Amino acid sequence: MPTGEIPAWAVMWGLAVVIFYGCKTLTWVAADGATAALSRSAAYFVAWPGLDTRAFLRDDGPRPARPTLAEWVGAAVTTAAGGVLVFAVSRRVTDDYLAGWVGMVGLIMLLHFGSFHLLSCAWRRAGVDAKPLMNKPFASTGLGEFWGRRWNTAFRDLAHRFLFRPLTPRLGPRGAVFAGFLFSGVVHDVVISWPAGGGWGGPTSYFVLQACGMLAERSRAGRGLGLGRGVVGWLFAMTLLGLPLGLLFHRPFVLEVIVPFLDAIGARG
Repeated sequence: MPTGEIPAWAVMWGLAVVIFYGCKTLTWVAADGATAALSRSAAYFVAWPGLDTRAFLRDDGPRPARPTLAEWVGAAVTTAAGGVLVFAVSRRVTDDYLAGWVGMVGLIMLLHFGSFHLLSCAWRRAGVDAKPLMNKPFASTGLGEFWGRRWNTAFRDLAHRFLFRPLTPRLGPRGAVFAGFLFSGVVHDVVISWPAGGGWGGPTSYFVLQACGMLAERSRAGRGLGLGRGVVGWLFAMTLLGLPLGLLFHRPFVLEVIVPFLDAIGARG
């Protein structure tokens, strides 16, 4: 790498932060966040990864249910397991591509399923309505349930409010669903493929496949086949989510972004 060149992983994190805080600002303004307490608004921007502004900022709503001990323990164990994958297991894997995947799974567990869930527990313990971003996604019996209710509800809230609802009168429900997934694919292509310098179109193709799968799930034929419910629905959803993951997290991203990031944080040193 030439001296002074910004590492690909730093570009990736920089893009992610800029897009994330752009979304934060959009939801804060739309929810009239200026009328909220300054301390709560500051916490929304620096101490909570969710995007459900109205729930997080309000003080006059019903108090959320406090997290159970089992929830605290589960989130802590997941955080620790993610850390083990990142800092212990990935360094023992000799193949860079496989090590990158191990580290990437560990990061997702460490952040989205672990520490972010601990933050949710802490905020709900303090009386703030901050629901976990991940709601047992792998229990989903359909793609609609996975993307609409269980996986990364922060982005789901944003897309539903600012894309799906405004576009439905113009494009219809199916067109709005497709547009939402296409938008998500383009955003992921920018954050993933641009820093990697390759793999363009892979993330967008992945999300287009998800849209097609969801529309098939909701079709008359799909309902007749049992999609969207039960074991058949679960198998269909997990297959369509898992098999094309190489399009989303493509080889250039793993090798040019994730592996150098693991090296930079000392996970493989």
